[in-house]
Amino acid sequence: MSKMLGLGAQFPAFKKSAVVSLEKGKEFYDITSEDHINAGKWMVMFWWPKDFTFVCPTEIAAFNAKSEDFADRDAILIGASTDSEFVHLAWRNNHDDLRGLKFPMLADTSKSLAEELGILEANEKIAYRVTYIVDPQGVIRWVCANDLSVGRNVDEVIRVLDALQTDELCPCNWKAGEETLSV
Repeated sequence: MSKMLGLGAQFPAFKKSAVVSLEKGKEFYDITSEDHINAGKWMVMFWWPKDFTFVCPTEIAAFNAKSEDFADRDAILIGASTDSEFVHLAWRNNHDDLRGLKFPMLADTSKSLAEELGILEANEKIAYRVTYIVDPQGVIRWVCANDLSVGRNVDEVIRVLDALQTDELCPCNWKAGEETLSV
């Protein structure tokens, strides 16, 4: 595994196909690294290992349930794995919790983006459960990586996004609306 990109690094440039709809003829759309930058928005990209698995849909459904929270924070939410857009589409059609997704499922079939990010598991070459928060200039501001067997906490992603957007010092366990630290 190459070294995982971390804080302060520029998020790699990419153009990938994604599943954005179940409507016939409108299922796929190309997403680029410039989309959130051009829109002046933050990007939250979360990766999962494989479609048609067990922990992954619980996370995807949890992110979907909070999709409006990300939109309210001017953040573009993108889910991603190394499966193809066709596998993503089949999974969405097949799984009750995934049919109504409000965010794209990015397909990194070449594994080039996951490799640039340094998040490929060595043996199976699937992505670890990694979440990135990227600012509107394309700079990685937060990374959280979980082992393959452990789901992440979506509320924590939102809490960190809130903290980053204050542009102030936020103490341990800080939540939006609470006092920040003054210097």
